[in-house]
Amino acid sequence: MYVKQISVFMENREGRLEQVTEVLKQQEINILSLSMADTTEYGMLRMVVSDAEMARTALQENGFSARLTDVLAVRLEDKAGELYKLTHILCAKGINIEYMYALASGDHRAMIVKASDGETAAGAILEGGLTLYNNEELFLDTEVKRRD
Repeated sequence: MYVKQISVFMENREGRLEQVTEVLKQQEINILSLSMADTTEYGMLRMVVSDAEMARTALQENGFSARLTDVLAVRLEDKAGELYKLTHILCAKGINIEYMYALASGDHRAMIVKASDGETAAGAILEGGLTLYNNEELFLDTEVKRRD
């Protein structure tokens, strides 16, 4: 039901994002989706990657502050009103969306959602007729392509 997201807290200075992506490249970790928010001095990089545990370990070994978070990957159709449907479902249950960002890879289209109450949000989303991806479903296409 959940997807593992890696969050990296880093200084907002030239070259830091390149360093993060280099560490992931060296470990052959694929980035499916990312969101970056910043302040004047610091930034928060959030990513859905092919191996979150390995990414966290590699980044920590290279001096980055990295942690894992459970988020929801909500499958949305490519048509008007789908995002409204998702936000309406959560709002009707009194669930706050802390943040969200898009994921588009291969045939997968989803919103990555961090909700104030993940369990209740997941139940409401499923009850509302939407689908949740798990890590295996998101990366099945990636793994097949790697083996070819």
